[in-house]
Amino acid sequence: MRRGSGAVLDATAVSLPGGVFTMGSDTHYPEEAPAHPVRVDGFSIDATTVTNRQFAAFVRDTRYVTVAERAPDPADYPDADPANLVPGSLVFTQTPGPVDLRHLSQWWTWTAGACWSAPEGPGSSVKRRPDHPVVQVALEDCEAYAAWVGAALPTEAEWEYAARGGLDGAAYTWGDEARPDGRIMANTWDGPDFPWRSTRESGFVGTAPVGSFPPNGYGLFDMAGNVWEWTADWWVSRHPDAAEKPCCVPTNPRGGPVEASYDPAQPQFRIGRRVVKGGSHLCAHTYCLRYRPAARRPQMVDTGTSHLGFRCVRRTPSGGGTHE
Repeated sequence: MRRGSGAVLDATAVSLPGGVFTMGSDTHYPEEAPAHPVRVDGFSIDATTVTNRQFAAFVRDTRYVTVAERAPDPADYPDADPANLVPGSLVFTQTPGPVDLRHLSQWWTWTAGACWSAPEGPGSSVKRRPDHPVVQVALEDCEAYAAWVGAALPTEAEWEYAARGGLDGAAYTWGDEARPDGRIMANTWDGPDFPWRSTRESGFVGTAPVGSFPPNGYGLFDMAGNVWEWTADWWVSRHPDAAEKPCCVPTNPRGGPVEASYDPAQPQFRIGRRVVKGGSHLCAHTYCLRYRPAARRPQMVDTGTSHLGFRCVRRTPSGGGTHE
């Protein structure tokens, strides 16, 4: 694997021994609290997110059709105009000027025809982006790919343990400074003017080829920025309190039940939400400081976006775990 050039053609897996680490943060967003010790068993994890090249090989071999390429079932949307129930997905749209950052709908557009091979909709293509992370993949798509390669999605605890790279409690995957010695360490939004103007300081607007930025201490690339990453855990709005006794540290914890993950703002939709991690190229220091290992957000399982991808893990049989 070559670092910095983006020419990462085949994912390699990094074996991690497992251990105890501090999961979460008490100093950033409320959903990351409380920081608490967690133990994970050993596992291996892809050094990069799954790329367009790799996902294309999966599609060719299996003839798989992603969620974004399927027309929604009218039975799931009884109040919708059938003419609007066509394949598509959510695409980031840069705004012409400053906007109210409380309203995400100003820079996200549901786009007919947007899918993994046309991430921005009709007219776009991944042909010149083979080594960029695949995006516009819903949970079902990621799990199908993982099964094809004999792997799985990481739990939130596994993902965060891997992202920290051995730096327990550090703010970022590389340490506590956002830009050590002025270096740009991840593909995030350049400048303070999200979502309308980027300084292009990093050299990228949108996704970057995997491996374009330095790896963390475990040799894993893009555990911060570039694209958010799916995990195997159902969303819960906060972490559990730390165990009172060292012997009670949870091992291989999992999120809550699917029912607890439903969006309370949309009670008409009983659609589960999984935890996504890592932030993306749309995270700005002044708006969304979530390109950190503790950061976490909920994502509806039936929805992909133009800044959401995944990577896989492989585990040795070791029994179950405990629920957070």
